[in-house]
Amino acid sequence: MAKKETAGDGAKPSSSSSGSPNQLIFKGTMMAIALYAIFYIGYWAYKIRMQAIEEYGLVIHEFDPYFNYRATEYLYEHGAKAFFQWFDYMVWYPLGRPVGSTIYPGMQFTAVWIKRYILGNMSVNDVCCLIPAWFGTIATMFVGLIAYECAMPANSSSNLFRFVMDIINNKQTMEKGSARPLLFGFTTPALECAICSMGMMAVVPAHLMRSVGGGYDNESIAMTAMNATFFCWIRALRRGDDYSWLWGIPAGIAYFYMVAAWGGYIFVLNMVGVHAVVLVALGRFSDKVWKAYSLFYVIGTALAIQIPVVGWAPLKSLEQLGPCAVFFGYQILQICEYIKKKRKLDRTQVWKLRVQVSLVAVGVAVAVAALVLPRGYLGPLSSRVRGLFVPHTKTGNPLVDSVAEHQAASSQAYFQYLHHVCTLAPIGYIMVMFNLSESSSFLVAWGTATYFFSHKMVRLILLTAPVGSVLGGIAAGRIFAWCLRQLWEGAGEVEEPPAAAPAAATVNGNGTTATKNGDAAAPKGKKKKKKNNAAAQKSSTSSFDGFKVLLEAFETANKSTEGIIVKRTLSVIILIIFWMLGTNFKSYCWRLSADLSHPSIIMKARTRDGRIVKVDDYREAYWWLRDNTPEDARIMAWWDYGYQITAIANRTTLADGNTWNHEHIALLGKALTTDLEEGWEIARNLADYMLVWAGGGGDDLAKSPHLARIANSVYRDHCPDDPTCGQFGFIDRQGTPSPMMERSLLYQLHGHRVKPSVEVSEDRFVEVFRSKYSKVRVYKISGVVQESKEWVKDPANRLCDVPGSWFCPGQYPPGVQKILAQKKDFAQLEDFNRADSDDEYQKQYFENLNKPKANSYHANINHANSKQQQRPQQQQKAKRVEIGSDGSIVKDERSEAERSGKQRPLPSKEELDKIRGSWADTDTTTALWSLVNEGKVDSLRLWLKEEPQVAYVRSSDGRGPMFWAYEARNTEITKLLMSYGVPTTDRDKNGKTPEDLVST
Repeated sequence: MAKKETAGDGAKPSSSSSGSPNQLIFKGTMMAIALYAIFYIGYWAYKIRMQAIEEYGLVIHEFDPYFNYRATEYLYEHGAKAFFQWFDYMVWYPLGRPVGSTIYPGMQFTAVWIKRYILGNMSVNDVCCLIPAWFGTIATMFVGLIAYECAMPANSSSNLFRFVMDIINNKQTMEKGSARPLLFGFTTPALECAICSMGMMAVVPAHLMRSVGGGYDNESIAMTAMNATFFCWIRALRRGDDYSWLWGIPAGIAYFYMVAAWGGYIFVLNMVGVHAVVLVALGRFSDKVWKAYSLFYVIGTALAIQIPVVGWAPLKSLEQLGPCAVFFGYQILQICEYIKKKRKLDRTQVWKLRVQVSLVAVGVAVAVAALVLPRGYLGPLSSRVRGLFVPHTKTGNPLVDSVAEHQAASSQAYFQYLHHVCTLAPIGYIMVMFNLSESSSFLVAWGTATYFFSHKMVRLILLTAPVGSVLGGIAAGRIFAWCLRQLWEGAGEVEEPPAAAPAAATVNGNGTTATKNGDAAAPKGKKKKKKNNAAAQKSSTSSFDGFKVLLEAFETANKSTEGIIVKRTLSVIILIIFWMLGTNFKSYCWRLSADLSHPSIIMKARTRDGRIVKVDDYREAYWWLRDNTPEDARIMAWWDYGYQITAIANRTTLADGNTWNHEHIALLGKALTTDLEEGWEIARNLADYMLVWAGGGGDDLAKSPHLARIANSVYRDHCPDDPTCGQFGFIDRQGTPSPMMERSLLYQLHGHRVKPSVEVSEDRFVEVFRSKYSKVRVYKISGVVQESKEWVKDPANRLCDVPGSWFCPGQYPPGVQKILAQKKDFAQLEDFNRADSDDEYQKQYFENLNKPKANSYHANINHANSKQQQRPQQQQKAKRVEIGSDGSIVKDERSEAERSGKQRPLPSKEELDKIRGSWADTDTTTALWSLVNEGKVDSLRLWLKEEPQVAYVRSSDGRGPMFWAYEARNTEITKLLMSYGVPTTDRDKNGKTPEDLVST
């Protein structure tokens, strides 16, 4: 073990620490500038996060933060005990939710503690709005500490090649590194790296997107907890400090706070576990590493299981068993090290011992697994975690796949949220590889893991902010420090050359200490024998002499007057470039911060006369519900808005963003995307009012294909034999709905008295509110079944775990049991504890996702056929039409009169011209091309009878069905298209008409 080092950085300061006046002036100036920079960065880190509050006031943003705010209010008003026993019947109606045991409560307890003990005169709402800005600034400081720790001389004195050579030579080289001390124990370039890292983290958009004022979400404090955990872990591994392993204790405590704050704690736990494995692979396992990891894991896990939502998951969940295995593996390695030292084993004997002990451990692990696996002890991977490792970007769960932030990240997204950090971080990554230690090697593992996971899920670009800032800061800081040295050399030299280069301490495989040149260190009181072997000296001449001469010549030129001038000129150029890039980066981040600071619940818009107005339709609708509906009113809306309805309107909702019950959300999706009558029947048994977002953009109609897909994952008759529900959606870019979408409850309410010929009978729904800018509409449900409402209210109909318990989930009323009887509980791919499986559904789901255009084609054809059969006047005597898997009609029992039945009228000429003028490759054009190219006249005729406008669509090259019919020389299809008025004189992008294709 190396001796404990002073100066706060693990490196012994040189004798020049109290050198000449010029040196002291230089150091004092550097420290003053550094302190000012830290203050300046902290100020702007806070300021940039306050833009939303300065613009819109103390308003909670988005959806999830409203739940967090409501939970914080409940904790503040009722206390911790009531909070953990809170069963909320205003959410997930009629089931309810045990909030206290299903929430990560760290943020709520933090806000309440601040309110009670620090800012008692501030409201809970105001504290919640400001917490993201406060903790975003603190996270910036921790990033600076991480960068400093990894860039200090003691932790950046080796490299990957030396690590590999140490493994081969069975030793650990313990180099101290070259220290350049400043004042108060700080060193350069570590201080510059820390400041540059803080500067990037302070404004980088990847962090801003979850830390702007008002964004009261778990990640806003979790990023601070994560950075604190990683700093303490890295600090525990500092070289030259015999007691640094004690930092494993605060690392475990910081990890506990991370667990309490966010479900992403699994990443933090596994990241430390992976690094522990990397250290073993690099041959850096030691007593210090063993003590640090053991303290971290034992303390962190013991505290983590106290969080109700976590429980025993660290010892049961597959996602968390890896670090547990590492912990036991470390104990095995330490036992082997103990036996090795006691018996003085050589290298071969040590490896033999390790293999023997490992085989015994594996045998025990297999026996334990055989015992617990059949009993369902181990929990499955969550669909979100599974989605990070599968080769495709979908998870197999349509609910998870419907969330935009769960999609894969693009290179454009990285540049958007990291900007110049994208350029500097890889440079820093390489620099760390050449300045490696137990501590700094963590950055290599951290950077690799975050890039991999963020590439799989765009939301996780958030995780790249701290490590990207650290790596980018190390690159910028080292370059900046080099430039300063060139400019201040002579007047501000901070290091005196040592009289003799110290030998690096190493630990041989047999436990003896050796110097860097390989000679065994002599015991105290004895002199080392001096080697005077002339032959050995003569043999020192090698084939590298030419290379050495070249290096010496370069060194001489480097120290010459001309060399110094070149270096100083280059330094000035680099500093100017840095200033330009830094200014550009700051300006970009401030501009993007303005976009990220929009609360989403309030937005700005420009009127036709050019005025900028604030659109507050959503809160306006919630306030209307609060003031104009009974207190026990139940509001049906898509799950996105549940949190805001309960927090602002204080009304009961059917679902919210917790998404804990897939089957319940599927029932809601079915109610909204099924036909009007069936949807109304479900709604009147579960709700009193219906709230619809209908203002364009990402409104309910735009989301509705996902709703249909989720519904179909449980109610398989919703879109028969079509897991991705391709028959529900828009058939062209003009927003023409498919027949299934057009009949749906959601489409009818969305287009009520807005779209031509769309009007809902007041016997079903009555519009009672429309917001100022028509973004939100509220409908009162007619014919509400009061018996169902009273049945749910009755406590006797709740299912308590034990009599008198607080845990009493509700049940569905009898009025929806007929619908519920049709459901098939969704089987997660990763849930191996289930006796049943749903392999065929999952297989078809992924096939349809991989071939969306072909799926849309088959779905629309089959749905058109289905609609033909379901016409009310033909329900009892309609004859069957069967469509084959290739889309062709294989059986048609209709009469000739039925086949030639009345078709739907064509749209107006203006609408047809609009369709003809829009050239784009869509699912519809692909399906039409397949029909024409394969000569499936009957299938095409059936489709056109339902949707005649598709005959006029055009692909991106300007061609459409008539072009393809001429090209295939299919007279029958040509005549069919002519009967719908499709002209033969249209021209494609090359100026050719359909007739021109016949002659080519």
